[in-house]
Amino acid sequence: MTNTPDTQHRSGFACLVGRPNAGKSTLTNALVGEKIAITSDRPQTTRHTIRGIVHRPDAQLVLVDTPGLHRPRTLLGERLNDLVRETLLEVDVVGFCLPADEKIGPGDKFIARELKELRRTPIVAIVTKSDKVKPQRLAEHLLEVQELMESDDIIPVSAVDGFQVGALVDVLMGHLPEGPRMYPDDELTDEPENVMIAELVREAALEGVRDELPHSLAVVVEEVSEREGRPQSAPLLDVHVLLYVERDSQKAIVIGRGGSRLREVGTKARKEIEALLGTRIHLDIRVKVAKDWQRDPKQMQRLGF
Repeated sequence: MTNTPDTQHRSGFACLVGRPNAGKSTLTNALVGEKIAITSDRPQTTRHTIRGIVHRPDAQLVLVDTPGLHRPRTLLGERLNDLVRETLLEVDVVGFCLPADEKIGPGDKFIARELKELRRTPIVAIVTKSDKVKPQRLAEHLLEVQELMESDDIIPVSAVDGFQVGALVDVLMGHLPEGPRMYPDDELTDEPENVMIAELVREAALEGVRDELPHSLAVVVEEVSEREGRPQSAPLLDVHVLLYVERDSQKAIVIGRGGSRLREVGTKARKEIEALLGTRIHLDIRVKVAKDWQRDPKQMQRLGF
């Protein structure tokens, strides 16, 4: 498409921030229209900066999903916060996610103070999970968000039922500078496949476990190889994954009685990975203990942080 002076093409980066479990990853998936970020009802599940790409004829929006900004208690927490701050300095617009079904708390105020330091970067206040509250409560929440901080725009959305997701794309794209397309039209993320495989395994492992476990889970893809001797019409990939926890008691939780829970994790993750790769796979997950890895810089580096 050739851009005339009346239809200048816009392109740039938007960053979604918010305290843990504010709905950032679910919103990223809704905006892009595909599952590229893991979602969980456990806080602090996103550890990588995942880029989702939204394509329109007149604009291209590259979404950067970050870990939730929070008061850190471990070295991992400090590293995650540093990652968010670095990202904020490099984007064209910031979307601050505040869930409609929860009162504004210390975590939101902490992030609002951090965002105030940005000054020149446009900020869009996004009230997520709007489907979970009644209209009157939503209106009250919007007023509370206005009082919390000055933003360039404020918009309620629901990633679950699609409420105002398209309108949010319009708002975010409106803050982008003029520029060319940065990615092909069929590309939805620039995240390496191995990282996405690891994230899908971690998402499956997070389901239905105790609150302390999410912070302790790390997944490393050891090898992805094509099974030899298979017909071209029915290829099979062997995917070998290591799932690290910090204590033997956590290893027992992940594996479950007689390995029952690990089998459930493998079944769920295998379906998601097959959908991602578009081929059948054999998934081998082994659980290992890396004692207190969140507090050990050497182990954190070995696990990819």
